[in-house]
Parts: sequence; C-alpha cells; structure tokens
Amino acid sequence: MKKVTPGFEVLLKETNGIGPALMNTILLLSEKSALDKKTHELAYISALVASKNTSGLPFHIQQARELGATKEEIKSAILVPLPILGIQVADGLSYLSDIPD
Repeated sequence: MKKVTPGFEVLLKETNGIGPALMNTILLLSEKSALDKKTHELAYISALVASKNTSGLPFHIQQARELGATKEEIKSAILVPLPILGIQVADGLSYLSDIPD
C-alpha cells in the first residue's frame, strides 16, 4: 500500500485478521456509498481533518488526486470543518505543499 502510516501497516499485518477485516469494512463502505468516488474521498479528507487524524492525509490526498481532485478541491475539503472546529483545521493545510498547482 502506498503512503500508509507505519501504524496502519502494523494493524494490517500483526492483529490476527482484525486489520484486514477493518480494511474490508472501509472498502465496503466506500463501494456502497451513494457519493461518487472522488466526492467520497474528499469527504474522507474532511473527516480526517475534523478528527485531527492528519497522519492519514497523505494517503487520502493521493487517492483523491488519482480520482481527479484538484488542489483547490482538496483545500476546500480540508476547510469544510473550519466553521465548526476553528483554527485547528489549519494543520491539514500543510499537506497542500506536496501537491503541484
């Protein structure tokens, strides 16, 4: 898997099937989503920022880019939680520097 965190790699390999079961659930949720794949990925980015789980952003930003998301769309997804959560979402903006214009 590309750009996943070391912790997620361990979860997949060392948890007696729990990690892969979680991954299957995540994939099923994505597959069954009424949202198109790009929109689903942008929503996931917003949820990661809102939950302060920014370690997953590189992977999901890459996924969004592969699905055709622009840098501006990703920036907008990062900023969605701003009115509710405030300035803490700014940490997610640092991941934009890796995206070409």
